[in-house]
Amino acid sequence: MTATPPLEGGELDGRRLRREQNRDTVLDAMVELFREGVLQPSSGEIAERAGLSPRSLFRYFEDVDDLHRAAIERQLARARALLDHRSSPDEPTATKIDAIVAARTRLFDATAPAARSARSCAHRHPVIAAQVREARRYLHHQLRVLFAPELEGRAGVLPAVDALCAFEAYELMRFDQGLSRAAAAEALTTALTALLVDSQ
Repeated sequence: MTATPPLEGGELDGRRLRREQNRDTVLDAMVELFREGVLQPSSGEIAERAGLSPRSLFRYFEDVDDLHRAAIERQLARARALLDHRSSPDEPTATKIDAIVAARTRLFDATAPAARSARSCAHRHPVIAAQVREARRYLHHQLRVLFAPELEGRAGVLPAVDALCAFEAYELMRFDQGLSRAAAAEALTTALTALLVDSQ
């Protein structure tokens, strides 16, 4: 039997590039399905959207859960720049409120498909549940630092501020209550002002 010759460097690089391109195509297909409201697509739906066979999906991912995790992680990674509220603790409270409201609405609009999918399958996927918890911890810490002067001696106010600034509250205002993006931002600004300014 004739041995298979080793791959040359150029051929190996070409295969690696095709693998990465196909992997990206699959992840893009997942994100598109998330945006369309298909929060837990089947391997067949994903493969059809990506233009690949269902069997070929698992050349790039261990299973559908691994694909979910990678797609959510990718979309959240692309949105990390939106976490920057461009404000500091020593600025006026109203300025900080405007900054955090603008940052959170940008972030939640950009990550909504992945955030919905993460929450819908976190109960059965520990890695995704950990991603959700870590994101919540980061956003909680961001508020605690930014509003430290207003929260001094008022530790009980932070949980309410955190809940108001959470993705779930934004979803409630936008979709359950039917508010526009601007109206949701205005409602959040009013509530934060009541907690951080008017009640001092």
